[in-house]
Amino acid sequence: MIPYSRQSISEDDIQAVVEVLKSDFLTQGPVVPRFEQAVADYCRAIHAVAVNSATSALHLACLALGVKPGDMVWTSPITFVASANCALYCGASVDFVDIDPDTYNLSVECLTKKLAEAECQGRLPKVVIPVHFGGLSCDMVAIRELSRRYGFKIIEDASHAIGGQYCDEPIGCCRYSEITVFSFHPVKIITTGEGGIAVTNDIELARRMALLRSHGITRDANQMTHEPDGPWYYQQIELGFNYRMTDLQAALGLSQLNRLDAFVERRHRLADLYRQRLIDLPVNWQLQPDDCRSSLHLFVIRLQNSGVGKPHLEVFRLLRSADIGVNLHYIPVHLQPFYQNKGFKPGDYPEAEKYYSEAISLPLYPDLTESQLCEVAKVLGASLN
Repeated sequence: MIPYSRQSISEDDIQAVVEVLKSDFLTQGPVVPRFEQAVADYCRAIHAVAVNSATSALHLACLALGVKPGDMVWTSPITFVASANCALYCGASVDFVDIDPDTYNLSVECLTKKLAEAECQGRLPKVVIPVHFGGLSCDMVAIRELSRRYGFKIIEDASHAIGGQYCDEPIGCCRYSEITVFSFHPVKIITTGEGGIAVTNDIELARRMALLRSHGITRDANQMTHEPDGPWYYQQIELGFNYRMTDLQAALGLSQLNRLDAFVERRHRLADLYRQRLIDLPVNWQLQPDDCRSSLHLFVIRLQNSGVGKPHLEVFRLLRSADIGVNLHYIPVHLQPFYQNKGFKPGDYPEAEKYYSEAISLPLYPDLTESQLCEVAKVLGASLN
């Protein structure tokens, strides 16, 4: 089967991990800080806090911004559930903003309208989490302007988007947000096996996230309630978590970072070939605005149902039966049973639901060959006829 995505591991990656295995530190050693600095430098941000998953990074970002019971957090319904769950972990409530039909990102038009209504109701969000779907940045200039007007903070969920650009700057520079989060899951642009990172330009946010990722424990005498008892001494000053990244993971990430730009360039070449091969088929794909350069984590098509003549599910099954490992990103979060039990229902976010009824994620990863891609396009064409 041709999978929808997979990691690309080189001999250099393997050797980097082996070197850590032979070193004195497998975790809490020198490689994690080196990885953090390398990611911060790449993104042109000041601070980075590496953790064991992007879900953990989102949770810590919410905590660092003071999200608590009684607060409201908004995000997109077309995302993985972690983008919403992170607020619930803090005891806050979650709501959603419908998507733009062309970019599949959070709709600025819907956000503007929803904020005006929320202001009248006294229910403005404390934090908004725009999701850079498929690696494509949201309209962050517009969202930042709304944040200044309505007083909310911004966490960019850039789990798909390391290596992407917005307004000629790297996604993650945090010009338009307090914190940006990346994922290093194996199917993402680069991998640490499992892992994530939060980048920020605010030293206090970075310190708080670093504290909370390791049980709320500090060895910094300046943060303690009294002078240390001795060189062994530490204090738990908050209730934190074990969200640490290991040196093994960081070593893989550092090695992968050397190929990040090449990975993104390869994804663009493959996406261009898809567009050439699919141009005559009754499908659409994600709009790429001029001020954005997506990292192209995903290549999603939407069936033009009026021109297909087959149900969405049948086309999906035909592709799978031909060993094309298509997927669907994502089931709208508000349609998950857990969220329906909280009062969300079908019809709440019509653009997200229309997207779900039409979307199919085609295989896209650096090691996908042109011949495999042409086979995907051929099978898709046959499935639509």
